[in-house]
Amino acid sequence: MRTRYILFIIFSLLFSHAVAQTDRQMIRQGNKQYRKGNVAEAEVSYRKAVERNERNPQANYNLGNSLMAQRKDSLAISQLEKAAKLETNPLRRAQAYHNMGVICQQHRMFGEAIEAYKEALRNNPTDNETRYNLELCKRQQKEQQQDQNQQNQQNKDNKDNKDKQDQQKQEQKQDQQKQDQQQQKQQMSKENAEQLLNAAMQEEKQTQERMKKAQQQPQKRRLEKNW
Repeated sequence: MRTRYILFIIFSLLFSHAVAQTDRQMIRQGNKQYRKGNVAEAEVSYRKAVERNERNPQANYNLGNSLMAQRKDSLAISQLEKAAKLETNPLRRAQAYHNMGVICQQHRMFGEAIEAYKEALRNNPTDNETRYNLELCKRQQKEQQQDQNQQNQQNKDNKDNKDKQDQQKQEQKQDQQKQDQQQQKQQMSKENAEQLLNAAMQEEKQTQERMKKAQQQPQKRRLEKNW
C-alpha cells in the first residue's frame, strides 16, 4: 500500500497580499522543517498558517499530512477533509482523498477507504497509485467479510451447542425429578404396606392374648340337681 506526502507551494490569491504572505511564510517554514524530519515542529508552523487563514487549503492539507506522519490519524482525517472541501484544483483535491483512504485502510476501515479512493479517482482518473490501493482495499474488504462470516458462523455453532447442552441438562434434570418422585411414591407405598402389616400383626397379637387370658380363667362347676 503506497502513500504520498506532497507539499504544494501554490497559494490562494483570493485574499489580501499581506495575509497571503503570512500564510506563505508559515507554510514555507513548515515545509523546511518537514523535509528535515522535524514533523512536530512542522505541525506547529502549519497550525500557525491555518490560524492566519483557516480557508487556506494548502495549510490544511500540509497540517493533515504532518498529523498523519505522527499517527494522529483522526485529527489528520479532519484536516484532510477540510483541505478537500476548500481545494478547487481537482488534482490537489485528489491528493487529500488519497491520503484519507490510506489512513482508513491502515485501520482496516475498508468501506471508508474505498469511498475515499473512489473520490480521489473522480478528481484524478489517471492516478495509478490510487487505483492500485483501491483494488487492494477491495480484496482486503472481501477477506475481512469472509473472516467475519466465519466468526459469525462459529459464534452461531457455539450458541447452538450451548443451547443443545442446556436442553440436555434440562432434560436430565427433569428425568431426575421424575425418578425422585417415583422413588418417593415407592417409598410411601412400602411404608404404607409396612404400617398395614404391623397393624395386622398387632391386632393378631392382641387377639391371641385375649384368647390366652380366657383359657387361664377357672371354670365354675356345674351342679347337677338330684331328682
